[in-house]
Amino acid sequence: MPERGLARSLVEAYVHFDLVRPRGSAAAEVAHEPDGLVLRLGEAEVLVPYEAEEAAREQGLTFGAGLSELLDPGQWTLVAATYAGRALEGGLMYAAGAAAGDDAYERVATNWRFAADAVAEALKFFPEGAAELPAEAFWSEEGRTLRESEPARLTREKLERDLTFYRRSLTDFQRLRTP
Repeated sequence: MPERGLARSLVEAYVHFDLVRPRGSAAAEVAHEPDGLVLRLGEAEVLVPYEAEEAAREQGLTFGAGLSELLDPGQWTLVAATYAGRALEGGLMYAAGAAAGDDAYERVATNWRFAADAVAEALKFFPEGAAELPAEAFWSEEGRTLRESEPARLTREKLERDLTFYRRSLTDFQRLRTP
């Protein structure tokens, strides 16, 4: 029986599989089981309890409520940077008229929203009042590597600046759209 991870939303499960294998979410299969939705990718499985997915949708939480058990703060920071990069590129194409239409607009807006939400996930790992994350908050190879190579990217101050920037960028991008 494969080891089963626990996700707080289906989106979080898909992001996890993209970290496990490039474009892994595209190859993952979803099954409905009594406990919830199960995402499978080869031997890996992630359970998304129905209650957790419903709560995430009701509360408008992209990645779910509470603290992630699948991704550590370093991974969330990398995920945020990936979404922000996509949003910047897509936003420039949209503003230049090279990408137009509702789909292009929604992709850019979603990428900014996901970038902000991913940073918010990383911030959840900070102990109250702490300026830096404890070493034990990092369990993934990617997270530990980022912490060792670029510790300044993982301070509360830096992540809060990133969160503000991503949210402001989303708002600024939304202003480009004319009714």
